[in-house]
Amino acid sequence: MRLTTRVQEGLQEAARRPDRGDISTTTVIIWVAAVTGAVLVAGTIAAVIAKYNGRLNGL
Repeated sequence: MRLTTRVQEGLQEAARRPDRGDISTTTVIIWVAAVTGAVLVAGTIAAVIAKYNGRLNGL
C-alpha cells in the first residue's frame, strides 16, 4: 500500500514538473561502461597474478 502511494505521488510530481533533473540515459550508459571496464581490468589483473603467482614471488 505504501509503495503504491509513493509511486502514484512520484508520477503526479513527474507530470507536474517534467524536468526534474533526472539522470539521462547517456549518463547511465557511460557509468555502466565504466564499471564494466573496471571489473574487466580487475579480473584480468587477478587472473594474471593467479597464473604467474609462483614466478612473481621473487619480485
